[in-house]
Amino acid sequence: MLQTVYCTSIGLRKDEQSSVTYDRETITMSDNGTISIDWYPKRTNDPCTTPIALIMPGLGGSSYEYHIRCMVKVLASGNMGYRVAVMNHRGSGRTPLTSSKLYNGYDTDDFRDITQHIVDNNPGVPIVAMGYSMGANLLTKYLGEVGDATPFVAAVSICCPFDTEVAGRSLDAHTLLNDRLFQPNLVATIKRVFKRNMDVIKTGAIPYDIDAIMKAKRMSELDNLITAKTYGHKDCWTYYKAASSTKYVDAIRTPYLALNSMDDPITPYEGIPIEKFRNNPFTALALAKHGGHLGFFTGLSPKIWYLHPVKEFFDALVVAKTGLVIE
Repeated sequence: MLQTVYCTSIGLRKDEQSSVTYDRETITMSDNGTISIDWYPKRTNDPCTTPIALIMPGLGGSSYEYHIRCMVKVLASGNMGYRVAVMNHRGSGRTPLTSSKLYNGYDTDDFRDITQHIVDNNPGVPIVAMGYSMGANLLTKYLGEVGDATPFVAAVSICCPFDTEVAGRSLDAHTLLNDRLFQPNLVATIKRVFKRNMDVIKTGAIPYDIDAIMKAKRMSELDNLITAKTYGHKDCWTYYKAASSTKYVDAIRTPYLALNSMDDPITPYEGIPIEKFRNNPFTALALAKHGGHLGFFTGLSPKIWYLHPVKEFFDALVVAKTGLVIE
C-alpha cells in the first residue's frame, strides 16, 4: 500500500534523478488524431545509429510522470546511452485531442503506427520497447500480434495486468485505496480529458451519454459508457476480457522481461499467466515480493530499484543483436 501511495504522491516531483528536458514531436494519425513523442536527448538532423528506447505510459499517464522521467534519464546515460522516445496517448501529456477516438487498453493501432514511424525514420537502428501498466498490456498484446515480425530487439513490461478482467475486478472492489485514491484519480483524469475535448468527441459517430459520464464514480462505469460502447462490447467486463494480453504471451518472439509485484493492488498476481512464461523461451518473468503498483522503491530515502537492471537487460540484448562493444 505504501509503495503504491508513495509512487502516486511523487508523480510530479523534480530532482536530479528525474531532470530531463524533452524535445516534442507531434504525429498526425490517419483519422486526424494526434500522438506526441517526447524525445530525450534533443533530436538532431544528423544521421544517428544510437539505439532507441520507446516507452509507453499507462492509463492517464504521460512522459511527465516521475518514474518515467527517472527511467528516461537512466536509459540515456552511460556508454550505451539510448535516444529515448516516450509516446503520449491521445489527450494525454498535454497532447491535444483532435479526433473523437480516445486512448484505451484494447486497440494497438496507435502504438503500431508510432513504432512504424520510428522504424521508417531510423533504418537499421536497434529499437527496444517498454510499457507501464495498461501501456505494458498494449505492448504485450502488440508483441503477440506481430510475433516473428517484431521490430524490437528487446522489450520490458512493468506491472502489466495481463488478465485485465482480473485487474478490473480488483480495481472495482470497495477498498480504502480504491475508493479514496485510485478510483477518484483515474476517474477524474478521464473526465478531465472528456470535458476538455467535448466538442471534438461529439463529432464522432458514437452517441455517448455525456451526463452519465460526468456523474460516473468508478472506472467500470466509465468503461461501460465509453470504451465498451466504442468497440461494440456488451459491457466493461467483456471489454476487459477482450483487452487481456494473456492470450498473446504464447506468440511473443521478442526477448521480453516482465516485472510484477506480488502485492500489486491494481494488477494482481492472480492475473499473471505464469505457465505461459514457463513455456515460452522468449519470455522471462521477475516477481518481486513487494513493489505495489509502479512503486519498486528501496532504501530509507526511497529510490526506484529496477532502473539500472532494465537498462542492463536492454544493453545485453542490443549487444548480442548488433555486436556493439560497451567499454
